[in-house]
Amino acid sequence: MVEVICDTNFLIHLATRRIKNIDNLDVEIGKVTFVVPQVVKNELSELAKKPEKKQDIHSTQNYIKSFKTIPILGSFADKELLDYVSKNRVIIATMDKELKKQIKNNGSSVMSFLNDRIILES
Repeated sequence: MVEVICDTNFLIHLATRRIKNIDNLDVEIGKVTFVVPQVVKNELSELAKKPEKKQDIHSTQNYIKSFKTIPILGSFADKELLDYVSKNRVIIATMDKELKKQIKNNGSSVMSFLNDRIILES
């Protein structure tokens, strides 16, 4: 079982779009479980205050209710995830191009979306 640490945009996408291969992930990538850093939960709570984002954020918060929360804290998720990656080899799920590059430079892997399919980049 591999824990995949999700950033904010990845979770919103996961919760609000139809992901074509979500049911085949264990075949394509292996057994994964998505986990949510506390800093990302905090970002979602802040985003929920914006009227134009409210619907997607509430859908996302409901979607991730059963996900394990991990104690990565701070005020800016990308920075905290990068700090974490520099000390631990993990898979980070993100759609942020700059963040992807930095994660790969630290020797970790990235999970992302391509044409509404989840892909693993290394």
